[in-house]
Amino acid sequence: MPAVKRTIAIAGNMGSGKSTLVEFLARTYGVMPFYEPNDENPYLEDFYKDMKRWAFQSQLYFLSSKFRLHQELDRQAGTVALDRTIFEDAEIFATALMQMRKISKRDWETYQSFYHAILDAIKPPDLMIYLRCSMRPLRQRIRLRGRKMEQDVPLAYLKRLDRLYEDWIDRYDMSEVLVIETDKLDYIHDFVHRLDVMERIEAVLPQDFGKPGCQ
Repeated sequence: MPAVKRTIAIAGNMGSGKSTLVEFLARTYGVMPFYEPNDENPYLEDFYKDMKRWAFQSQLYFLSSKFRLHQELDRQAGTVALDRTIFEDAEIFATALMQMRKISKRDWETYQSFYHAILDAIKPPDLMIYLRCSMRPLRQRIRLRGRKMEQDVPLAYLKRLDRLYEDWIDRYDMSEVLVIETDKLDYIHDFVHRLDVMERIEAVLPQDFGKPGCQ
């Protein structure tokens, strides 16, 4: 039986558990995991020194990198799981910089034009899983995983991202959406939690998902 082609996208704020869920899906169902591009953004160092000067260039680079990733996804056979989507780049992170007046109106219009052209050129995921997490566990996870660039992220910025995520997921209608509350979820070590996550995912995907030969 030929592999069924489908994409599961995982969205959520920093520390919500996206990479962990992608790894879980890969182990449990044999899907192919895809992560954010590893190549370093050449504007990032300048961006952190002068956000207003380099925000547009930095975000445009992220957008083009994610576009290449989505193009690669479209060429894959079988089921793939994606850690963070192009929608989040534009609807959350670039929008936050625009709201903070780090991106000018003229540059924002250029960015939006490019973003919407990309949306017309890529296939939306078959399932969008949104991981919702409140501030306290979010900040604890960020501290524990110890990524240097995340340690000094202001609480106000995390809250801004959270509001943008909630607004975006309420509007998102390009595919089926599954919202998972992750504050106290431990599907890696807790068998009951694991079964619950599997049942919820399988319930919103075609009936052949998880069966041999269907990934």
